[in-house]
Amino acid sequence: MNSSYSEHSLQGKVAIVTGASRGIGRAVALELANRGANIGFNYLRSHEAASDTQRDIENIGVRCIKVQAHLGDSSKIPPLFDQVYQEFGRLDILVNNAASGVQKTLEQLDEKHWDWTMDINAKAPWLCSKEAAKLMTSGGYIVNITSEGSRTVLPYYFSVGTSKAALEAITRYLAVELAPKGIVVNAVSGGYVATDALEHFPNKEEMLSNAKRNPSKKMVTQEDIAKVVAFLCSKDAKMILGQIVVVDGGATLAQLE
Repeated sequence: MNSSYSEHSLQGKVAIVTGASRGIGRAVALELANRGANIGFNYLRSHEAASDTQRDIENIGVRCIKVQAHLGDSSKIPPLFDQVYQEFGRLDILVNNAASGVQKTLEQLDEKHWDWTMDINAKAPWLCSKEAAKLMTSGGYIVNITSEGSRTVLPYYFSVGTSKAALEAITRYLAVELAPKGIVVNAVSGGYVATDALEHFPNKEEMLSNAKRNPSKKMVTQEDIAKVVAFLCSKDAKMILGQIVVVDGGATLAQLE
């Protein structure tokens, strides 16, 4: 275990990170593990990627379990939390990272696309947070992963953008309602982050081009997001409540040229 993380140690804590087999979720799970947390995570289809993530987490020196669960099916959510609790006997952190969506315009979308996106990106984080709150008997931390499309209209992002806007509202309501229980709730919004998800965008090249067109002139990485999430899961962040922390290299401060 990397001793350089002692300042924000999560030693002995237990975290659930949804959708952690790859991308931002994997980076978050590894960051929390490096700070001492035991990890439970779900995945949808990729057994190989999930096994790789579990192995890499365990190699850090903490415990980890993976659970195959489709969070768009609400009946799969309570068993996920039950399995993690049975394994570790506690829950301290929930990171609602799992997301999906259909990259289509308003006119191309149908009701099935809308329901799929909303069920995974907004409904599931709400239900996961309800389950987590039951287990966080001594307080805890919930961090939701949102995106720039919640506030800025992006091409082919109609259903995902609106679902992320809903998630940000959920974040604020959860923060107020769960604060008396000692549960701290916030969200992290990444800018253009190079992940596998970009492969599904019709305008992938444009998005990659925009990734470095911010004041920092650097692309936001998955690890950048993960480090902010980890901070928000530490006692140093206990008075940050219901905030959307933007990690975009300053892109929202300067209009892209």
